[in-house]
Amino acid sequence: MNHLSFNKTKIAILSALFSAILYALCVPCAKILGKHVESAIMGGLLYLGAGSGLLLTALFKKSKSNLSLTKTEAPYAVAMVLLDITAIILLMLGVSRTSGANVALLGNFELVATSVAAFAFFKEFVSIRLFCAIILITLASIVLSFEGAGSFIFNAGSILVLLSCVCWGIENNCTRMMSSKDTRQITIIKGCFSGAGGLIIAFLLGESLPQIKWLILTLILGFVSYGISVSLYIYAQRFLGAAKTGAFYSVAPFFGVLISMIFLGERPDMRFYISLLIMLAASILVVRDTQNS
Repeated sequence: MNHLSFNKTKIAILSALFSAILYALCVPCAKILGKHVESAIMGGLLYLGAGSGLLLTALFKKSKSNLSLTKTEAPYAVAMVLLDITAIILLMLGVSRTSGANVALLGNFELVATSVAAFAFFKEFVSIRLFCAIILITLASIVLSFEGAGSFIFNAGSILVLLSCVCWGIENNCTRMMSSKDTRQITIIKGCFSGAGGLIIAFLLGESLPQIKWLILTLILGFVSYGISVSLYIYAQRFLGAAKTGAFYSVAPFFGVLISMIFLGERPDMRFYISLLIMLAASILVVRDTQNS
């Protein structure tokens, strides 16, 4: 790996980690906003906040990038939005048919789905070291979200949640196929169209918009924790690929716990420390794999 490539790789790793930190901000903030904003509406508004916020920045500051999407990337952009909306529908249907703890556990399958899709359909190389790291990261996430013997129940809701993870895993790879283009443009498309689809679903479920102050705060949270975060995530994919970026990004739940400790006064139990040790081992594998690639 030459010096220029090494520097770009380091910036990409930092981008993935900072993306995870910004996304982790969503966890404690969403808990506070959740008292005033219904869940499906919140999902739509977060996406919409990401897209509309970056659209406003584009109006005030034109991008100097000549990397706009072309007809070649158009199918991936359409697939990205459709998969996002499909995943939201499947997740909402799954949530209504199984427990929250079950959803949290099964949600960890997204990294596996992303990596399998990257290897099987998008011909991305996944080394043995990275494969082992992905297994460890998934294990750490399962331990972190495990809430006792009743946490895992395989039922119709479980299948729907797993299918939503598959959709997001493929969607991550579709986004990867556009990662060499203007990241702001991709995030605007993703946020605006996926957000509009999410809101339509929320209205069909009978939810309604919150008071204006909570609506604005949710949009701002979406801009920060989704908009900027997704842009950084896409940038990282440009140099690291979908599987490796997903591995670095998977530290988000741990940042979420740390932020909750600081702002909400929550104290983690032994599961957090066990998961943290497993995640550290996985992170060492990913870093070493990145250095040797």
